[in-house]
Formats: sequence, structure tokens, C-alpha cells
Amino acid sequence: MSDFQPSAAERPSRSMLALKKLSRRSFVKAGTVALGGVAIVPRHVLGGPGFRAPSDTLTLGCVGVGSQGLRVMMDLLQEDAVRIAAVCDVNAGSGDYVEWGDGELRGKVRRLLGDDAWGSATGAWAGREPARDIVDRFYDRKGEERTCAAYEDFRELLEQGSVDAVVIGTPDHMHAPVALAAMREGKHVFCQKPMAHTVTEARAMASVAREMNVATQVATGNSASEDTRLLTEWVAAGAIGPVRSVHNWSSRPFWPQGIEAPTEAEPVPDHLNWDLWLGPAEARPYHSAYQPFVWRGWVDFGTSSIGDMGSYSFDTLFRVLNFDAPSRVEVSSTPVPEESYPLSSSMHFEFPERGDRPSVTVHWYDAGLKPQAPEEMEGAELPEEGMLLVGDGGKILCGFNGSEPRLIPESAMTAFEPPPKTLPRSIGHYEEWFEACMGGPPPGARFEFAGPVTEAILLGNVAVRSGKTIQWDAATGEIASPAESNELLHTHYREGWTL
Repeated sequence: MSDFQPSAAERPSRSMLALKKLSRRSFVKAGTVALGGVAIVPRHVLGGPGFRAPSDTLTLGCVGVGSQGLRVMMDLLQEDAVRIAAVCDVNAGSGDYVEWGDGELRGKVRRLLGDDAWGSATGAWAGREPARDIVDRFYDRKGEERTCAAYEDFRELLEQGSVDAVVIGTPDHMHAPVALAAMREGKHVFCQKPMAHTVTEARAMASVAREMNVATQVATGNSASEDTRLLTEWVAAGAIGPVRSVHNWSSRPFWPQGIEAPTEAEPVPDHLNWDLWLGPAEARPYHSAYQPFVWRGWVDFGTSSIGDMGSYSFDTLFRVLNFDAPSRVEVSSTPVPEESYPLSSSMHFEFPERGDRPSVTVHWYDAGLKPQAPEEMEGAELPEEGMLLVGDGGKILCGFNGSEPRLIPESAMTAFEPPPKTLPRSIGHYEEWFEACMGGPPPGARFEFAGPVTEAILLGNVAVRSGKTIQWDAATGEIASPAESNELLHTHYREGWTL
């Protein structure tokens, strides 16, 4: 599973439907083409370094431009390889979004536009109209006459057929509906983590990505990092011997969990299409307990702490330890309400042997829970969030997602001679996806890779909600025991919505 070079099997021929959607960009990207004995050279080659022909510019539609979606949109605006032509959000615009610090989101917009007066004095403004304003003003500042379209419903955006690719920044429960619809229209997809809301969705998304042969990427930037490659090379070289266990701990959740659903209703804000926000979830009265940001703690909308942060760390572990799928998941937690995730939990994933590598137990802790500090810490405390790999010959302590790896104790790191760098290095997380959209190799966090990673972390939530240890059969995509837990692999879609 842990490959930095995708196999040929992951690049199947397009179906006839997909062939009809093959863009000129994918054709010319391949290089010089012989036509009637005459060599046809792509225009970007004739244009020289720095030249980008219109056919080599990726046209994007951003679906979900709340706080995180807006951050990603602004990052992409500054990329020469892309042009943002449309934005979409069920929220016309409001100032109640969550920032990572006082004025963080507003400050990013103002720096991007060179306008210290953008937005209001308070509040984090986002939604489709603020997003459209940002895009239009950004291009206007560059002297480019472009107009960004804005949509309330992602299906309307796709019907227009004016974008090559879709960037998804919606709540978790809308990732699959948007991604599947886009891919079936031949659109490339960049999706926020976690890739999917349910195990069944993750499988469907990976399958359709493979069938349609579109370029996909999940927003787990550490998949492209130098640290992930270093950690993989160290473990493969036997720096700590065969790895037997991993401890991974997070300070999340930062949002309410372990609570019952509100029984009263609140007026739906004028700026919000509540029915579209619910999407495939069961209808219920509007309440501010569900959005924005606080949706992460609700079963119907989010995926709890492990969905939020395990997307990063398990991506690293699948690469470093060559995981395929867990065979067993055991959990313990605080009480589990009917509609929200528990306040805290610990999960234990058993990954079977892989060739000459032994089985590995991955221990997950959230809500500030941590493993016992190993004696190699020499009295120091474990960081607030982190990852600890335990091998027969030593231990490696990292940041939460495998960043800044170091052997412990300090004397072991001082004496360590790193092995040669043998893995290919990434051109960048966004850049991998851009190149794949233009006909290059699949990116590292493509749906085909991220699908099994997502399945694993979501099985932790299945075990939490079932209250039982589950035995997973990855080959069949079913829980072998207890069989009744299979009903938790997917949520019921209300009428009008389907995979």
C-alpha cells in the first residue's frame, strides 16, 4: 500500500464516456505528437520558460467556501497553474465562522487583496458572496478581466460545464455527494479531509475515481512532505528494528461532543439554505448547535477527532509501515450519545503481518489522553499531540502526523547515521494534483490510496458507536463480527440523495 510511485494498474483506460470528456489539455500535455508526418509541439514548449498557454490553465470551481474552504481558495488563487471560475456555498455570506486566531481569516483576505478595510471590524466572513468578491477583486488587481460565478447548489455549478476540476471544502457529510457527482462528469477533484463521511462512501469514491481515471487528491499535505519520506526511509532501513506498535494522540475535539441533540428549533438565518446544508442527512429543525464548525461532533455531519486529525497521521502510517487495512478494532470511550460522538475515546487497531513485517497495533487517543511517557524521554513530558513508533530496537518520537521525527533518547539520535534518501521527493501537495490534472502521474493522496486510510479511521467510529470490538474483512468490505455492526458502515440517505 505504501508506494510513492503509483502502479500502472491505477491508470486504467478511460471508458467511452470519459473519453468524450477528455480535454485538449490532457492531449497536449503528453508532449510532441506526430500528425500526418508533421511534428506537433505543445504551445507551452514554443512559448519558452514561464509561458502558460490557456489550454494549460486548470479552471476550478470551489464548492464549500466557509472558513477552511476560503483559506484553500485563497491559496489556489495565487497559483499560476489555475484559474478560479466559480464558487458555491449554501451560505450566501455571514461573519460567524471560526478562525484559528483573532482576525486570522480576515487578515489573510486583507493581505491577499491589499485592502485593510475588507470585511467588517469583527467576525470571520465567508460564504459564496464574500468568496466571489475576493476572486473578482484578486483578478482585477492583477489587471485580468475575469468574472467569478457563484452558485447555491453544487449541481448547478456542474451543469454549467465550465470547470475542469472541483475543490471541495464542505462539511464531511457532503464530500461524497459532491465528489461522486463531479467525477461522473469527468471533473478532477481536490477534497478536504477526511475523504468521506462513511466507509461505504470511501469505497465508492475510490472506485469511481479509478473508473473515470480523473485526478484526485485529499488535503493531507503531509503526504507530500519531506518528513514522511525520511520517516519511511528510517523505518525501512531498520533504524528501530521491526515496528510492533504505534501510539498517536490528539488534543481534539475543540468542538462540543458527548451531548444530546437540541430539542428546540431556531429560525433559519436568511443567508442559509438549511435544506441544502443538510444534503443527504435526515431532515431536522435548524439549530446553531449544528453549524458552523461545530458540525464535527455530530454523527450525521462529522467524523469526530479521528476523522479530523487521523486523516493526517494514518496517511503517514500507511506509507511508513505499508499498511493495507486493520483486521480488528477495539475501543473504549466516555458515554456515547445517540447523535453525537463521545467526549473522549481510545481506539486500538490491529494491522496484520505484511510480508516479512510483523503485525502492528496502533493506539489512538483523543481529548488530551496520552500514552505513558517512555523511559527514553528521560523525565520529559510527552508533547500535547504526537506519534510514537515502538520497534524491537528503539523508538521514534514525531509530531502528530510524523513531522520532525527523532530517535529517543537524545543520545540515540546523536549517534544515528540516516540512511540514503531513496524515495522520490514531491514537487508539492497542490502541484502534484495540478500535474495529474494535466495528464501527469497520480498524486500521492489520490482517492485510491486515501480510500483504505479513510476506511480504517472510520472503522474506529463504527466500533465506538457499536460499543463492540469489530473484526474487519477488507476483501469483502464487511464486518465479519459482530455482523449487526455492518449497518453502521453507511448512513441512511434521505429521499432525493444517493451514492
